[in-house]
Amino acid sequence: MGSPFPPPSERSAELRRRFAEEARAERPDLSALCLLVGAQADASLDDTGVDAAQAELDRLAGELPYRPGGPGAWAEALRKLLGERCGFRGAPVDYQRLESSLLHQVLERRRGLPILLSVVWIEVARRAGAPVYGVALPGHFVVGFGPVDEQVGEQVLVDPFDGGRVLTGPDAELLVAGATGASLDASMLTPADPLDVVLRILNNVRAWALARPERTDVGLWAVELSLLLPSHPARLRYERAQLLVRRGDVLGGAVELEAYAEVVEGVDGGAAESLRGEARAARALLN
Repeated sequence: MGSPFPPPSERSAELRRRFAEEARAERPDLSALCLLVGAQADASLDDTGVDAAQAELDRLAGELPYRPGGPGAWAEALRKLLGERCGFRGAPVDYQRLESSLLHQVLERRRGLPILLSVVWIEVARRAGAPVYGVALPGHFVVGFGPVDEQVGEQVLVDPFDGGRVLTGPDAELLVAGATGASLDASMLTPADPLDVVLRILNNVRAWALARPERTDVGLWAVELSLLLPSHPARLRYERAQLLVRRGDVLGGAVELEAYAEVVEGVDGGAAESLRGEARAARALLN
């Protein structure tokens, strides 16, 4: 009789290999990584579908005017194309849908979470030659155009979730205050690293799955992709162990708990012993 917990399918293993390879590239491709996340979530997204999504980003970039001007002109050109003509934007209901975190679905539905809509803005603008980057404001991802240092030149922030609305300083302060209660700090306006963007997307997927106990399958692949990133929170190993136990793979979960206990041993002996206790409790379920 075969194992009740088989290894990932050949397709899934190949997707994860490609994801890890892209994440460790000298210049990771944000759209490629997002589409590999989508392929992990959606079995119908094959290489042809991935190529079609990349081609759609290319096509949209070709619709932009040639070098429209400074950061403000780029922001306005993207707003008119993606926000007005194409109708990309978000709504509160989009937070309840897994498709809102999948780039190929966002390109098709033209709806998504702030961070995925921002990925569309970034990738279209980048292909057209715009000075563009993501800005990871706490609780609400937006897009920046132009230099970050206000002494060098104009920085323009736009909110793709709101159709590309240009944000004033008070607008950005309200977004941060609404999400965290804190004040806007200049450090929050720095360009987001592509790998940090992908980790934040996977965090959203994990949160979606956590709210749906029947979708531990989604939570598990989101954690496992996160663990493939060169930099990730070590505690994700604990989350993976918990998911394995919840899915019935108590032995695999126990092994992961014991391995994570070794990681935290030198920092917090009490926490390590607690983890070993959880591992023993998991193994006891086999008796």
